[in-house]
Amino acid sequence: MDETIYESPIGKLLIVTGGLGLAEVSFVDSLERSPGVSEGGAPFSEECRRQLDEYFAGHRNTFDLRLDLKGTEFQLSVWQALLTIPYGVTRSYGEMAAQIGKPKASRAVGGANHRNPVSIVVPCHRVVGSDGGLTGYGGGLWRKEWLIAHERKMSLMIR
Repeated sequence: MDETIYESPIGKLLIVTGGLGLAEVSFVDSLERSPGVSEGGAPFSEECRRQLDEYFAGHRNTFDLRLDLKGTEFQLSVWQALLTIPYGVTRSYGEMAAQIGKPKASRAVGGANHRNPVSIVVPCHRVVGSDGGLTGYGGGLWRKEWLIAHERKMSLMIR
């Protein structure tokens, strides 16, 4: 396992890579410095940092990183479905539940979304309430709002 800190425009992110790829990208507001966390990182962490730089600069709308996700079969199916939501677009929890073949599981989709270990890269921020309103985000609703607005603004510039 390799851990590194990435300074994003919306706060510090902890990047953790495992043997198979990217295992975690999470917001760590209160993290000053922890044992095992380095500013540098292995080549795979560096690639993640590079792609995050491009994303925040508006030059990347999809990530090309190998993932090392650990979860239940249901969680993995939700996280895979999240990867299909286009940049700059949102989907409701109900739409995501229907997409994975479990139309009555919107609450469970919300739970899996909340447990997504790879924020931003696996775009759980693109999932909203059925009325389009922002609901829950592990990094805080202000970050979810920022990420959605950033993607919409950048996607308009690309057209």
